[in-house]
Amino acid sequence: MSENITNAQSSSELEGFGYKQELRRSLTFKDLLFYGMVFMVPIAPMGIYGYVTEVSNGMAPLAYIIGIIAMIFTALSYSKMANEFPMAGSVYSYASRGINPHVGFFAGWALLLDYILIPALVYLVAGYALQEMIPILPYWGWIAFFVVINTVVNFRGIEITAKTNIGLLIFELFVLVVFVVAAFIAVLKGVGQGSFTIDPIWKPEGFSMDMVMAATSLAVLSFLGFDAISTLSEEAKDPKKIVGKATITALFLVGGLFVLQTYLAGLLWPDHTTFENPDTAFYAVAQLAGGDWLRILVALGTAVAWGIGDGLVAQAAIARLLYSMSRDKMMPAFLGKIHPKYQTPYMSTIFVAVIAITIGAVLSMDLLTSMVNFGALTGFMFLHASVFIYFVIKKKQRDMVSLIKYLVLPGIGFAIIFYVWLSLQAEAITIGFAWLALGFAYTAYKTKFFRERPPAFKE
Repeated sequence: MSENITNAQSSSELEGFGYKQELRRSLTFKDLLFYGMVFMVPIAPMGIYGYVTEVSNGMAPLAYIIGIIAMIFTALSYSKMANEFPMAGSVYSYASRGINPHVGFFAGWALLLDYILIPALVYLVAGYALQEMIPILPYWGWIAFFVVINTVVNFRGIEITAKTNIGLLIFELFVLVVFVVAAFIAVLKGVGQGSFTIDPIWKPEGFSMDMVMAATSLAVLSFLGFDAISTLSEEAKDPKKIVGKATITALFLVGGLFVLQTYLAGLLWPDHTTFENPDTAFYAVAQLAGGDWLRILVALGTAVAWGIGDGLVAQAAIARLLYSMSRDKMMPAFLGKIHPKYQTPYMSTIFVAVIAITIGAVLSMDLLTSMVNFGALTGFMFLHASVFIYFVIKKKQRDMVSLIKYLVLPGIGFAIIFYVWLSLQAEAITIGFAWLALGFAYTAYKTKFFRERPPAFKE
């Protein structure tokens, strides 16, 4: 009974913002936490370790530690805005309500570059992993295989997605535990460094801040996912209470696992310059730790984690962002269609599937990674600005405690994200700005050069 009352209150609050409750409220804190953890992929570094360790000069764990620090401030800002605006749309909704709807659309457009490319990227990583083990299909064939599976699951409803997430998370953690145990045993037997040193984290002779931040700009990819929890606000039970909590918890739990596995990899393979192929670097580490069986297990785990786990939740997130923007009549109407039986944004889900197959087959992994991070980091900067403008400027909360919560902490988060953003590939920044320019032109067109507000925001 109390659960029904809570859901009714949440739906009533949503209607207070001008929206109807169309999605099914069924997700608990555990569901949101598992969703965020699966999206982040506890074994994510296994797929991009070769690139991160190369750019960081063998100090991949340090890049992930800096990533955790950067994301802590972002998670806090998400928590504040999710509590204030418990609705789908993530940064799009927060900037629209916290600043104004025109800025909000621009923020959502930036985040689209992240969310709409993430499925293509995770399918590409999974395709490479399976192509190495089972070469009966080219990598783009495996991409199509994963897209079909995830589209069907997401089409059927968020409850099925949530249940699938639990099984996937258990499998990923099993793969990680097996690797960690094998790695510890191998180091104790004298493999690699032969002892537990801080070399994988800190090498004074090879350190430079620009180098580590460039590596962090790649490592940030592994953290993307905790933020997507906010896109499920309209399907969560008591979203004000559990969305922010799940966001912060997922960040700390999975971030710690990132540091652990990259530290062990650095111990086992001290000279990162000897990897033959950065796409399969971690698989080579796994073989050194346990032999062919561990290499196959890690490659299979990466393929399943990225291709099904991450791909599944990524499609769910972007479908709901597109749904939210379409509902405000800022995207084509067909993207806002809800399936009458399953209560899912099914047209957005299908649209994302088509984009994922197309882009995953034509772009390289390193460029795709940098482009995804451009969208995410730009969206995060809009998020931090939204916290400050909404609470300090609009609501005039300017006592000492409020200034720390709504000015200092978001300001630190903005500065760190901006510094990492500057370290992105030049080509990705160029493409990113072209995307933003297109978004600016589209926003101007939809709002008659910023003279009109979307219907949901009209007084």
